[in-house]
This record gives sequence, structure tokens and C-alpha cells, in this order.
Amino acid sequence: MADTHVLFVEDDDVIREATQLTLERDGFVVTAMPDGLQGLEAFRANRPDIALLDVMVPGLDGVSLCRRIRDESTVPVIMLSARADSIDVVLGLEAGADDYVTKPFDGAVLVARIRAVLRRFGHAGGTAGGESAAGEDAQGALLSFGDLEIDTEGMEVRKAGEPVALTPTEMRLLLEFSSAPGTVLSRDKLLERVWDYGWGGDTRVVDVHVQRLRTKIGQDRIETVRGFGYKLKA
Repeated sequence: MADTHVLFVEDDDVIREATQLTLERDGFVVTAMPDGLQGLEAFRANRPDIALLDVMVPGLDGVSLCRRIRDESTVPVIMLSARADSIDVVLGLEAGADDYVTKPFDGAVLVARIRAVLRRFGHAGGTAGGESAAGEDAQGALLSFGDLEIDTEGMEVRKAGEPVALTPTEMRLLLEFSSAPGTVLSRDKLLERVWDYGWGGDTRVVDVHVQRLRTKIGQDRIETVRGFGYKLKA
């Protein structure tokens, strides 16, 4: 991780400086900005490997900044929110964030979450190995589900012949579903396989990403099985 560049946007001076030191001690290169507008400028100038965005920052709030970044890039984004039950968490995920961390956070936990996100992004891009069943079982295959085609080697998706732009997290989620069509996958299992959580996580992350995926590949392609999880219609 020594060459990994992190963009960190946080308006609280103490949190920003302490977190930057923590990340740098773990080998990350950090660009820290106090507001969203400077964060957007830094993103465009430096093209970081991952962005950490506090929800409540001046100039351009974290959710809006995430949306602007997602318009230009599939770089992973982690939102930082002061309240786990805040609507801002869902808004951030809907804007394109891949994960979120609740404040106050432990530095070691934040580093672990960053590394988990980077691992799965490397896998989704086809440049790193992973434990995911989808990455192994579906590798090198062209899968078809109605008008949906998934090239698991080229990491490309088409619907009715037209390309579908997915983020790496959305792609990894789709690979999990496509590796076992018709099989119900629980939210906890998806958290483990897609988000690399070895511990309990917030299932809202799964729900929002499934909904985002549905808007791109078809609302009826992924079925909700109440009380159990989701499955891809074969």
C-alpha cells in the first residue's frame, strides 16, 4: 500500500490532521483538504486511488462531492458520517459511495476498511486475486441471462447489446449473483463476499447497491426474497 494515494476531505482540523498522520504511518500518501470544493480540485489534479469524504463539509458537501467524483471516475469512495442512523449514509451510498465509516472511528478500523475496499477493487478490475466464488467459478466465461450478457474475463456487461457502466463494487456484486443464478444470497453473505467483511456490517450497504444495480441491468433481474436476501433470475 506504500504507493496508494488517499484523498481525505474533512473540515475538522483535529480529525483531519490526526487521521492523516495515522494513514501516513500505515504507508499511504495522503492529500487532505478542508472543504468539498478544494477536495474536487485535488481529485482532478491528483487522481487518487481512493477518496475518504466526510458528509458534512463546507463549500460542496460530501454527498455532492461523491456524486461529482462518480460522474468522472470509478475510484472507490468511503463516506464518513457522524451518525450510523443518519439519512446521509443512504444518500452517500446512493450518490455512488462504496462504503461508509461511522465517526468517531478507530484508526486501525479505518485502515482495515480502506484496504478491504482496495482489495475488492483490484479483484473487480481483474488485477488481483480474491476469495470470491464469482471470481473463480465464472472466470473466462460469457454468461447470458435473457438480454443481459456478462463477460467475466473482460469485466464488461451488456444489456440488449448496449454496454452497461458498472462501478467495481457493482460488478463484483453482479458476479456473485451470476455465479449462482436462482440461488438466494443473504445480505450477510454478500457483505462477506463483496465487501470483504469478516464481521457484521450494515446491510443498508447491500440494499442500496442492489437497487443501484437494478437500475442498470433491469429492475426485475434481481429478485428480493423477503426474510432471506436476493437472487438473480436465471
